[in-house]
Amino acid sequence: MRKSQDYYFNKAKKEKYPARSVFKLEEAQQKHKIIKPGNKVLDLGCHPGSWSIYAAKQVGQNGKVIGVDQHTTKPYQFAGAAKMKLIKADIFSEEIFSTLGQESFDVVLSDMAPATSGHKFSDHLRSIELSRRALEIACQTLVKGGHFYCKVFQGEDFPDFVTEARRFFKKVKTVKPKSSRVESREVFVLAQNKK
Repeated sequence: MRKSQDYYFNKAKKEKYPARSVFKLEEAQQKHKIIKPGNKVLDLGCHPGSWSIYAAKQVGQNGKVIGVDQHTTKPYQFAGAAKMKLIKADIFSEEIFSTLGQESFDVVLSDMAPATSGHKFSDHLRSIELSRRALEIACQTLVKGGHFYCKVFQGEDFPDFVTEARRFFKKVKTVKPKSSRVESREVFVLAQNKK
């Protein structure tokens, strides 16, 4: 297990990503092609920036990536990648929608996680709260046919969250990336083709 953690940590460093979490998005992208060139992508909980960087490279110069986080995130710029707009904001505030303006997105990403307490049930409930807010934002900002990829901690409310996502998307599945730590209760919900 430690070897795989070191492997992804070193791989991220080598490829100039601020965190190993990028590979959880890369794996979904390689398998499901959720981000296309020219897309507009919203990355919720974008700090420290790995997912936004990866998305910017996928969409290319004609695309757009907006990242939102309560922490200040350093903007990166790469040749051939979209310019990233990084916003410091609270996703639970009602102003989030006016902050995003009238933007609509092809893809909404969320790698948000609560500050864990070690109490599995409490952590799960906080994770579900973040995921439900991400789903709410996705439903209000995604174009028809858009995709949503969201981290969730497994627990008793997880099946209800998946059922909720199925109301708004044609295809919903649970994904456990290889780069997730084996002991982690995190999984990702991939919801495709917004109705």
